[in-house]
Amino acid sequence: MTKIFGVLGDPVSHSLSPFIHNYWIESAGIDADYKAIRVLRDDFRKTLDELSNRSGVGFNVTLPHKVAAFNASHHLTKSAKAIGAVNTLTLRPNTQWEGHNTDAEGFMDALQRHDIAVTADTKITIIGAGGAARAIVYALALVGVSPTILNRTPENAKQLSLDLTQGKSAYGSIDQVPIFAEGSDIVVNTVSSGHFNQVIDLPPGSGKTFVDISYGGAASNQIDLAKGNGWSAVDGLSMLVAQAARSFCHWTEITPPTDEIEKLCREKLRMSQ
Repeated sequence: MTKIFGVLGDPVSHSLSPFIHNYWIESAGIDADYKAIRVLRDDFRKTLDELSNRSGVGFNVTLPHKVAAFNASHHLTKSAKAIGAVNTLTLRPNTQWEGHNTDAEGFMDALQRHDIAVTADTKITIIGAGGAARAIVYALALVGVSPTILNRTPENAKQLSLDLTQGKSAYGSIDQVPIFAEGSDIVVNTVSSGHFNQVIDLPPGSGKTFVDISYGGAASNQIDLAKGNGWSAVDGLSMLVAQAARSFCHWTEITPPTDEIEKLCREKLRMSQ
């Protein structure tokens, strides 16, 4: 029986995940299909149960369902438990779901791919305090970095600091981005403002790095603004591919190559613009 993999989210039609995973599925000769599945906020658990009864064995999870996936997991990996969000579900025996978070590792893999070095002395500002921000703060904390966290609701940034850096991370409002970015080596944007044609102001950033975890049209205006202000700007496609590769390995025990599919994704994005 053909296995079903997929990405669960809303919106999800824009996702490159089916393109990525079906490329790897075909290359590996696996009898499976990966689909983009729109799931409304209140329907996550019901949809997951339905999919498990229809040969669904592994799913990526995106907005707004990462906390719902966390709550639906029967077993959690160490990183998923610490982060408090799940972006990858794997069906185990007895129809039990194991929750992973591959965003943390995917983010660090992406930095390495772009030769962006991070040490305990690197000054980093994170914009946002949602599931993706939590994964990134978790990953940075493992290498000794306590990044500044800025969010529309500063109380959520404070809670993230307490949860994952024992309160060592400074926190504040998203309105303070220009102030904190000026003293940062790296700024990481995790909020979805680009999906609404909004950009976040940045000061001049010569020699500094700006990372937007969105990609394609959702990131283009923010990336252009960052480059225009002198930042070395990177979109989120490398992170998407890197976390996808780790998900694929959880499901199939195959570690897929990433260079070729990232190149194909960039070509696909260029053709769609």
